[in-house]
Amino acid sequence: MERFFRSVPMLAMAMLLALFVGCASTETSSGTGEYIDDTVITAKVKTAIFNESTLKSAEINVETYKGEVQLSGFVNSRADIDTAVRIAGGVKGVKSVSNNMELK
Repeated sequence: MERFFRSVPMLAMAMLLALFVGCASTETSSGTGEYIDDTVITAKVKTAIFNESTLKSAEINVETYKGEVQLSGFVNSRADIDTAVRIAGGVKGVKSVSNNMELK
């Protein structure tokens, strides 16, 4: 029984290590922290775009992966595209903005 209790700390350390490795990001997937950061960035970009009065009628979708924001959807003018890209790029945490928006 004493041997069992000596191995418990090692088992706990191994489980913690596996947990942290499992939550780490890779080239093709984001870790838990990055996912939460991306969710926050997406919400901030959507809010900033929604609060821009000239973009109220625009149908802009926002997705974020590792700080890179992708804008897609339909807008009324080239000026709306430029405004949305500028606003998204100004949000804290955004590393780059990819524009996939199209004119209506």
